[in-house]
Amino acid sequence: MSDLFEDQPTSIPLANGSATLHHDFINHVEADDIFSVLQKDTPWKQDTINFKGNISPIPRLAAWYSRTAKTYTYSGIQMLGNPYTVVLDILNTKVERLLGHSFNSVLLNYYRNGGDSVSWHADDEAELGDHIHIASVSLGATRTFQLKRKDGTGDTVAMDLTHGSLLSMEHPMQQYWLHQIPKRKNIAQPRINLTFRYLP
Repeated sequence: MSDLFEDQPTSIPLANGSATLHHDFINHVEADDIFSVLQKDTPWKQDTINFKGNISPIPRLAAWYSRTAKTYTYSGIQMLGNPYTVVLDILNTKVERLLGHSFNSVLLNYYRNGGDSVSWHADDEAELGDHIHIASVSLGATRTFQLKRKDGTGDTVAMDLTHGSLLSMEHPMQQYWLHQIPKRKNIAQPRINLTFRYLP
């Protein structure tokens, strides 16, 4: 695959929603630097989840940041908003300029290796309002991102999220689609994912 193609955004054809993958949102040198800063300076935390009475650690680390100090709740976990750092503020502005949407919060996930994952879900929590747009920036190891319809029809859509890429998920995608990052035993390197969002 040529570099010329990689520099062009790829539109992901979806019924009831749209997604666009920007392969080289951040160049690799800058992405390396950002990864190192976030890996070292982020107050990573591993929460637990209660599923049918079984309490188990979530298979990844996470941190929540908000420009407005708002909390965020998903899967019964309430996260307190850390204030934006300089790096996150720069990235937030860069995402806004490219996509033409406003963002005021970001969830960071740290996948330590291919054993860490996130299961099928949609970013459709009540705090996000009715018109949800998610901007997902990937740093570090390439991981497979999968999509499937909530109603169980159609095929699963899969794509690789590479170092420095940005996946834009437009409204109403979260209403109709689920997504996941599956486990991959052959991946030893870590990955950081930043999902920018707007909390009204």
